[in-house]
Amino acid sequence: MPKVHVFARDHINTDEIIPARHLTTDVEAELAPYAMEDYDKGFVRRVQSGDIIVAGADFGCGSSREHAVWALRGAGVSAVIAPNFARIYYRNSINNGFLALECAGIVEAFADGDEADLDLKGGTITNKRTGQTLTFVPVPQFALDVQKAGGWLEYMKERDDAAAAQAAQGEPTHA
Repeated sequence: MPKVHVFARDHINTDEIIPARHLTTDVEAELAPYAMEDYDKGFVRRVQSGDIIVAGADFGCGSSREHAVWALRGAGVSAVIAPNFARIYYRNSINNGFLALECAGIVEAFADGDEADLDLKGGTITNKRTGQTLTFVPVPQFALDVQKAGGWLEYMKERDDAAAAQAAQGEPTHA
């Protein structure tokens, strides 16, 4: 069961998610040790694979760096849930197959360390300690497909490969 890490402040920016001094690579495993370093130095020692970040509004504001998504995913974070996101961070999340879920009241519903049950199909997250269930903005099927593929580039490669296989068999393709 994933644990929740609460970063309740609004406007957590990409410099706090992954400080610029560590932008020397695009390898998630190399970025991971520095995730949230300037906000919470102990975060990477506590986070486990599959854990969830609950954050305040406008998460991911600041620069457009994809490294912010890569660092969190590399650290094991499976999703960030916030009332809303900076648009560029939200789009980078989708493009990289990472879940950024919008949910009103999320910060008030969880305490650091609570366990959560995340139901993507049902569009709910439940606090296992309190039993409170919140509904989040549904994830578009397109974003789920991109996530399943591992990111936008992988998604497009799968589509291209499928179309090429159809064409090789003489089947009509649909764009």
